Amino acid sequence: MGLKQNLHNFKEKNKDKKWLPAYSAIHTFLFTPNETTHSGGHVRAVDDLKRTMNMVVLALVPCLIFGMLNTGYQHYAAFGTPVEFLSWEALSIGLIKVLPLVLVSYIIGLGVEFIFAIIKGHEVEEGYLVTGMLVPLIVPVDIPLWMLSVAVIFGVVIGKEVFGGTGMNILNPALTIRAFLFFAYPTWMSGDKVWVHGAKERAQEIVDGANLDAISGETMLGALAQGKELSYSVLDMFWGFIPGSVGETSTFLILLAGLFLIYTKIASGRVIISSVIGALVMGLIFNGVVSAGWITETSKFYSLMNTEFWHHLLIGGFAFGVVFMATDPVTGSQTNKGKWIYGFLIGFISIMIRVFNPAYPEGVMLAILLMNVFAPTIDHYVVQGNVKRRMKRLKAKTV
Repeated sequence: MGLKQNLHNFKEKNKDKKWLPAYSAIHTFLFTPNETTHSGGHVRAVDDLKRTMNMVVLALVPCLIFGMLNTGYQHYAAFGTPVEFLSWEALSIGLIKVLPLVLVSYIIGLGVEFIFAIIKGHEVEEGYLVTGMLVPLIVPVDIPLWMLSVAVIFGVVIGKEVFGGTGMNILNPALTIRAFLFFAYPTWMSGDKVWVHGAKERAQEIVDGANLDAISGETMLGALAQGKELSYSVLDMFWGFIPGSVGETSTFLILLAGLFLIYTKIASGRVIISSVIGALVMGLIFNGVVSAGWITETSKFYSLMNTEFWHHLLIGGFAFGVVFMATDPVTGSQTNKGKWIYGFLIGFISIMIRVFNPAYPEGVMLAILLMNVFAPTIDHYVVQGNVKRRMKRLKAKTV
């Protein structure tokens, strides 16, 4: 209590200083928020926005640790010198490649947040606690740090601050950052040599005539989009021993995180369940098209259309996007019925984009961003529908 009181006194003495919002961010992160209720008809709870964000970060930590191990494991496996998954060799590569992504994401992102807080004279907002962890988990492991820095600045400024900050943005900030990378540097986000550490350089050596065995740095979606067969078992896909973005590969850990977030009432189970249903429906439709013989093996869409409908849940970033980004309470639908519609359309459109856009087969990012834009419209029609039904009941009683 003595330390807390001293920090509070320090804040009061310097309340007119411009840098105070930066100090307040650290103070409220360690202790209680600046504004708390003391009387009146309020519901009191121990959680606040920072604590809620911290719970999401906690759910992301297992994916981060697994991603570090998988980064090293895929690196050695691709070059013909496999190591044990739980080994120092695998972890060391992961630490060297992934930790800089995390540090750049937080340092650059929070730096921009602090600058805006000082300029505007308001408190530093908590939303970037989650965004800063999401960003390094949804990008290629070998992405240049300067590209990531530019994208983070764009995402925080254009994707959030111009709308008024946390709680006012219409697009998920982490997906805005990834979308910027995709459109600004497409070869780094949709190419097939950037998902395994060192694959791009070794592939260039092969092109230059070096006597090396061919390697692949592509994701499973990238391979399927090129008409290749699945080279991994269902268990490998479920546990996550496959190439991909740092945090997206382990469906098992993502499933556990989803259950944890639903249990703590941070994420909406309606969005997650309806997204899965939408993806399965779209997958079944494509499987039916192939079974009916309406598309031949010569078509560039055949491989992904012919993929087992439920396999779509295990490959790519679908599970990660649905659990951690589609459930964003700020950019998603707010009504209960709207959440079912919102989630279903995310799943449905994700698989549609995945099949019909072979240049960029990962469709969940674009699907979530699209539905972020339409979420207010969905809620509007849900509310208007409820109003009309109540008016009809009222008229029926008065007749």
